[in-house]
Amino acid sequence: MRKIFALAGTALMMAACGGNEQAYDATGTFEATETIVFAEQSGTLLTFNVNEGDSIGQNQEVGQTDTTQTWLKIRQLGATKDVYRSQKPDMERQIAATRQQLAKAQQDEQRYRELVADGAAPGKMLDDATSQVKVLQKQLDAQVSTLNSQLSTLNSQLSTADVQIEQLRDMLRKCHVTAPIEGTVLEKYVERGEFVATGKPLFKMADTKDMFLRAYVTSAQLQTVKLGQRVKVFANYGDQQKRAYEGTVTWISSRSEFTPKTILTDDERADLVYAVKIAVRNDGYIKIGMYGEAAFR
Repeated sequence: MRKIFALAGTALMMAACGGNEQAYDATGTFEATETIVFAEQSGTLLTFNVNEGDSIGQNQEVGQTDTTQTWLKIRQLGATKDVYRSQKPDMERQIAATRQQLAKAQQDEQRYRELVADGAAPGKMLDDATSQVKVLQKQLDAQVSTLNSQLSTLNSQLSTADVQIEQLRDMLRKCHVTAPIEGTVLEKYVERGEFVATGKPLFKMADTKDMFLRAYVTSAQLQTVKLGQRVKVFANYGDQQKRAYEGTVTWISSRSEFTPKTILTDDERADLVYAVKIAVRNDGYIKIGMYGEAAFR
């Protein structure tokens, strides 16, 4: 989608030029940047406030699909997170008993070491005390490792649940139908209450404020046309009734094409022409498909 920027045009009623001299250099039709809005989420269309001809602001919400199942899934994941939190081990409490036993065994080991040094106890008693300290230390290390593993697993599950909830919240946001641009509704394809699938077209809108005239020039006229050039544009209502606007050349085709049957050129014998786009600020009187003229000089 490309947005055409244009200078504000002045609206003046123009009388037909006398004689056979043409008041324009090229002709064409007025166009606008059109956008089709699609459903981003499947579901029943609970609200849909769109009618052909309505003017809609950018990001304005115009409809909503059913969100019930998505909300229920979010609540379910919230309950699952509560379960994961309740399963988190209290590491200090669970290893407290083993720590206490280890501390007691280390005290015994120290006491026996002093007794053996004084010759008051056999060396086997010190060996047994040292062995008990090593056993309890391994038990404590194993408990800490197991509890850390459990805690890491539960934290990963909580993180996964958080991501799933964010995905569901994104789905909730996509249940709200909004207009991507400011413009006018051209066509609507569905009605409130219909079931729509993801990707189904809902309505078509166009930016009718910044429009452009797609005109055609011959190769001989290209020397008088350049990007950014100010151009006089006429909206032709028929019966020699015209309205004048200021326009700006924003695009010149790099390839020639055969003259469209509905287009008249300055040299009607010309078979090949080049398309140009002339941006025009619409005051509400220009309509899509209307015949227009452009004067480059």
